[in-house]
Parts: sequence; structure tokens; C-alpha cells
Amino acid sequence: MNALQQHLLDSYRAARHGDPAPPPPGTHDVAALRAARDHHRFESVIVGRPATGRLRLAVRRWLHPS
Repeated sequence: MNALQQHLLDSYRAARHGDPAPPPPGTHDVAALRAARDHHRFESVIVGRPATGRLRLAVRRWLHPS
């Protein structure tokens, strides 16, 4: 069963029970990705690493060794 079929089944069940319909699949994906990114940045700051620019710095060190 894919996400669309599950959504249709959940919508049908909600309508039968008089509950509000669930949100369509993918509605909160961007918010979930932002929350994961923010959590990762927060953990980096707590540990003492810079929160941003680490990938760019690593690529720069790899491309231009001192």
C-alpha cells in the first residue's frame, strides 16, 4: 500500500466516524526537514563545533592543501 492509498483509506475511515480528514501526504515534509537541520545545528553548537560552513571548509581543505 502506498502513501496515497493509505491517505484515501484514512480519509474514508475519518468520514465514517465523523472525524476531520487527515492532511495529505507530504504536507509537513519541509517543516520536518527544517526541524532536523535546526536540531543538528543546535547539537553542533552545544558540542563546540561551528554550526555552519563545515562542508565548505572541508572541501576547501581538500582542494587547496596548505
